[in-house]
Amino acid sequence: MPKEAGPSTGEQAKQLALGQLREAILRGEMAPAQRLVENELAEQFGVTRASIRAALIDLESQGLVERIRNRGSRVRVVTVEEAVAITECRLVLEGLCAAKAAVAVTDEQLDELRDLGGAMRKAVADGEPLTYSDLNHRLHTRIREVSGQLTAQELLERLNGQLVRHRFQLALRPGRPQQSLSEHLAMIEAIEARDPQAAEAAVRAHLTSVIEALRD
Repeated sequence: MPKEAGPSTGEQAKQLALGQLREAILRGEMAPAQRLVENELAEQFGVTRASIRAALIDLESQGLVERIRNRGSRVRVVTVEEAVAITECRLVLEGLCAAKAAVAVTDEQLDELRDLGGAMRKAVADGEPLTYSDLNHRLHTRIREVSGQLTAQELLERLNGQLVRHRFQLALRPGRPQQSLSEHLAMIEAIEARDPQAAEAAVRAHLTSVIEALRD
């Protein structure tokens, strides 16, 4: 993570540190349980320790960081049990978004979803699980955006941020992308048919499969 030019103190400095730290955690550049040392991070980002501390408090509220008494902060470890519980919440919210998207989707947006489906097929055929994982995430994000359900989008952004490590692990599991691909294509087909009930059912079936995979 390169040092960014910008203010060293104040709200802008905090937002700079917050954005960079959040992206590093979500990209997997900072591993679960990795210590977050305020002095080191302040030097890295060119901001004050107070700005780093404020950013870490925000990340704690987002479920990405945990503060250990007398030991400082670290990237939060999300257990399998927590990941299952989070995915159960996603199942409800993403099902709602898919149903809304099936009603609201435009022809242009359908073309985007089809293109993502085609790219996912290619990633699986080419044996590129990390590319597939990224496309998987993009498809879910795009469906949420198409839905226009802003409240659900905000909630899901927070929930999904806590699942990054598990998402990568599932993507690298042999046979998982192939199984997941058919589930995602069913989601696209239901939205293409503009059938909200089928779209919601397809998302619920997919995330139920994710829960089963997490528990294996």
